[in-house]
Parts: sequence; C-alpha cells; structure tokens
Amino acid sequence: MNERAKGLGMKNTHFVNCNGLDTDGHVTSAHDIALMSRELITKYPQIHDYCTIWMENITHTTKKGSSEFGLTNTNKLIRQYEYATGLKTGSTGLAKFCVSATAKKNDIELIAVIMAAEDSKTRFKDATALLNFGFGKCQIYRDEDLQPLDEISVEGGVAESAACEYDGSFTWLDTTGADLSGITKEYKIDPAVWAPVKKGERVGVVSYSLDGNEIGTVDIVISEDVEKAGFFDYVKKIVKYFTL
Repeated sequence: MNERAKGLGMKNTHFVNCNGLDTDGHVTSAHDIALMSRELITKYPQIHDYCTIWMENITHTTKKGSSEFGLTNTNKLIRQYEYATGLKTGSTGLAKFCVSATAKKNDIELIAVIMAAEDSKTRFKDATALLNFGFGKCQIYRDEDLQPLDEISVEGGVAESAACEYDGSFTWLDTTGADLSGITKEYKIDPAVWAPVKKGERVGVVSYSLDGNEIGTVDIVISEDVEKAGFFDYVKKIVKYFTL
C-alpha cells in the first residue's frame, strides 16, 4: 500500500494497517486522499455504480440460519446533493468525520475532501460548499471542430503520400472565468517527410492560444507506415508514369 501511495505522489501518507483504524504512524492528508480518489474513479469508473446505491438488503447466513437486514449509504450527499456521484465516508475517534466527495456537473468532475469535521452534518456541508465553489470557478473548452487533414507528401517512399490523423483531442480547463470564445488555433504541418516513416510519427501540431498565450497543443501524426523505396519500386513508378 505504501509503495502504491508513493507512486501516486501521496507524499504525506503512511499506512500501518489496511482498515484505516487509529494507530501510531497511520497518517494521510486531504490532498493525498484526493489523489487516491482520482486514481480510483479514473481507472475504475464503475465504482460510481456501487457507491451511489442508497439502500440495499443484505442476507447474512450462518450455521444458525439466514437473516436479512438493510444497509443505508453513509454518504448523505447521494440524497442531498444533486450532482453527487460518490465516493467514501469514514470516521474514527482521532480522525473525526471525513468524506471524499465526488460530483459531476456539465461534464466537469470534481473531488472535495473534508477531514476532521466535528460531526457528520458538518463534513457534508463543507463538502457541498467546496463543490459549489469549484463548479462556479471551472469551465471546460473542447475543440469539436478539427478540420480534415490532407495527406502529407512522402519523399523516397513506396507511396508518394501518407494519411495523417490527430493524436487525440484538445480539452482545457479554465478556472479564471476567461472568455473561451477567444481561443484561437494554428495548424503547423511539415510540407513533406522522407521515407521510411512509421505510424504515429509526428509531422505537425495544432497550437491553441488564449489572449496571446499558448494553452496547449495536439500533435498531428502519420496514420500508416511507408517503407523506403527500393530500385524496383522506382522502376515500377517509371513504367507507370510512361503508361498513363
């Protein structure tokens, strides 16, 4: 657990047990809990399917027989906050009342971590305040208008050109309240490449700017391999040229 935490950048965390109960040296921070929560919801988004269940009946079976009892979600935000998507509550005598609260609004996902609240209601009240603050500050820009790409010329290859594609899409999170309609983009593409070229090789870039400052880029890459032409390839090209 400590090795994994270190890999996630959780610099102020040290696990002594796996159950989270109070013991000397077992420590973490709100920032580290947020990092761990982010890893969980991005790698395993199906966790939301479980942590948003409000009530569930459980059948407990022993040698004496079976009995059914109901469980209620301890994360009251699931019922109280319309954007809530999870995630985890916890409380001990030393840690007091804690929650890692996740929420989604307008495609923006946020994590608010509250630790050491005096009571359960306070942790949810503070989490709600943080999430509302975040949603009020954040807006997302997505470029959904990328122009079709022409093929790029290939010098010395078995093919004279190669198809190109975007290496992903561009998304940018603003927390300043800027006018995102002012974002501009500039295409920079090599006029030609020399064979051999491999799929995924970078041949250009789309640069995004706001108020004269670059805010991000998306690479333009070759989408197919082109081998270097040999003697017989040139012979074929010559024959084809004179027979057209």
